[in-house]
Amino acid sequence: MAAPKAANQKAEPAAPAEKKKGPAKKSAKSEGDDFNYIVRMANTDIDGLKYTVIGLQSIKGVGKRVSQIIVKKANVDPAAKIGSLSDEQVATLEKLVLSYVEYAPSWAVNRQLDYETGADMHLLGNDLDILQGDDINRMKMMRCYRGIRHETNHKVRGQRTRSNGRKGLACGVQRK
Repeated sequence: MAAPKAANQKAEPAAPAEKKKGPAKKSAKSEGDDFNYIVRMANTDIDGLKYTVIGLQSIKGVGKRVSQIIVKKANVDPAAKIGSLSDEQVATLEKLVLSYVEYAPSWAVNRQLDYETGADMHLLGNDLDILQGDDINRMKMMRCYRGIRHETNHKVRGQRTRSNGRKGLACGVQRK
């Protein structure tokens, strides 16, 4: 009979596994000659190494759900890198991004019932910042509660201010 091994003895290491002699990780240089490292779409530069769904999210005003809807409507592989798409596919994606409000339901756009026009709009890029600033200025001019909170740099959406969001010097016990 063989004696049982003690608990403190280590088992012999197994034979080293053979290393695979396959290609190394794909480098950026092996993408191909027709690969675009920067794709220009809707006044935004998109990194060509990103996947299509992720790359579309680089456009301000396009989030995860909007990019998934656009890629599905364009019949483009969401896992394909955006730099490897053909020029026709990129043009199709750009056209769908710019005309998103035409085929999207009204609850899925980022500006419903615009204050001045009453139409549903989906804003992209700088237009989003400009109209948001205009809305805040309109509230300030009307002297509504939210406008006053914006003017005084306080919380606008009902958050606590007693213990959170303090600015300036720390206030403590005053000494004589």
